Amino acid sequence: MTNNNIPFQPEPDVVLIGAGIMSATLGVLLKELQPELTIEIFERLDVAAAESSDAWNNAGTGHSAFCELNYTPELPDGTIEISKAVKIAESFEVSKQFWSYLIQHNILKLPDTFIRKIPHMSFVWGERNVEFLRKRHAALTQCHLFKDMEYSEDPVQLQKWIPLMMEGRDTSQKMAATCMGIGTDVNFGTLTRCMFHYLKGTTGVNLHFGQEVRKLRQEPDGRWNVRVKNLATGEKHNVRAKFVFIGAGGGSLPLLEKSDIPEGKGFGGFPVSGQWLVCNNPEVIEKHQAKVYGKASVGAPPMSVPHLDTRVINGKRALLFGPYAGFSTKFLKSGSYFDLPASIKLNNLRPMLYAGARNIPLTRYLISQVMQSPEDRLAVLQEFVPHAKLEDWDLQIAGQRVQIIKKDEEQGGVLEFGTEVVSAKDGSLAALLGASPGASTAVAIMLNLVARCFPEKYRSEEWQHKIRQMIPSHGQDLGKNAQLLEEVRTFTSEVLGLKPVASRL
Repeated sequence: MTNNNIPFQPEPDVVLIGAGIMSATLGVLLKELQPELTIEIFERLDVAAAESSDAWNNAGTGHSAFCELNYTPELPDGTIEISKAVKIAESFEVSKQFWSYLIQHNILKLPDTFIRKIPHMSFVWGERNVEFLRKRHAALTQCHLFKDMEYSEDPVQLQKWIPLMMEGRDTSQKMAATCMGIGTDVNFGTLTRCMFHYLKGTTGVNLHFGQEVRKLRQEPDGRWNVRVKNLATGEKHNVRAKFVFIGAGGGSLPLLEKSDIPEGKGFGGFPVSGQWLVCNNPEVIEKHQAKVYGKASVGAPPMSVPHLDTRVINGKRALLFGPYAGFSTKFLKSGSYFDLPASIKLNNLRPMLYAGARNIPLTRYLISQVMQSPEDRLAVLQEFVPHAKLEDWDLQIAGQRVQIIKKDEEQGGVLEFGTEVVSAKDGSLAALLGASPGASTAVAIMLNLVARCFPEKYRSEEWQHKIRQMIPSHGQDLGKNAQLLEEVRTFTSEVLGLKPVASRL
């Protein structure tokens, strides 16, 4: 896909930095809202979606909070907080509506190339964890977004749901699981490349690979001067854009710092790497057909919640377990070990020191993960798959994530797990920082970015009408409107090829 010789538009309306799911989503949204917009897209690698959006680099769950236990924390009084889960579930419904629009308008290929139905499950063992899951199920099913969630402590039922995980397990042990049959498996790499393929075919859009943005400077007239280097030839170009989006995954923080906008001061980044165990035995792969999440170890970051994950990658069934966390000073999988030290500036030194001091146990945990032997990793896997054999699993490097460090008046600096859009006051530049559950909620995140950076156009009847065409539930609360949710899910399930799943109890 290398195309280093495509001519540059010297003064485009929009520059998108990074060819991942966020840039692809924003590019398609903007072209649908204003088809005459001109867009230049720059990617330092030679293919789209090669970092965080790649299928092998993310969990691909279609994060909808059905099974991710870290989205529903237990409060000190014993109640379960579900607000984050509700927000994520709503956001994923927005994404499905947008993807359905793209398919109906022949912007994407057939849906089964990027999305498939797969049950989402949570599985725990031990009296305390079972009680937590029981309370979580009761709390979530009060909201119609989760009304079809099934719960069971019956070993016979669990055997039907997760036969591979029940083989050799002591059934006298207290255990429980929940199951949502409407879960999905999403290949965000395929989805991203499909959207860029469409964008390249529209008037006024150029996608450049092997091009690295080196400098960003706002000029007196408000435009951004973007300095780009061809990594193959060393040749440099300048483009002047009205709006710049920095959607470069782990590479976003250094570029935000180069923009020098006041809103970007004080942000730091904490890189977290990961590894998968990938099953190489077809017989084992066939025995498991679900995405099953457990509880994270004490001190583990949210992105390291263990899960046994059925995937379909490049048309082939795969089974992954992990991710095993790790520590690297790289901000990108293809980045430099100097990324972290180079990101430390006077304006973010204090927040990073304070956040670092309070997260020493996390650092120790990550280093301990790096030091694990194959036998150590197998022991963790066997908590999920008791009969797992080392020869059936290969170690593979997963994606690199950069968690957000923010300045805080009371604590000096805090480490946050999630995503955040940082935008200039004049709306001329925006950057996306953070990680999970970014890809699954990309459409909602980018709509919020459009509202913030293009406020007048966003509020116009023309844009609002178009957004409602793309996302029929726009402006309404899916978490409070059961009938609307039912209509939306029926519509997207039909278009995306996600047929209803009968109850398994």
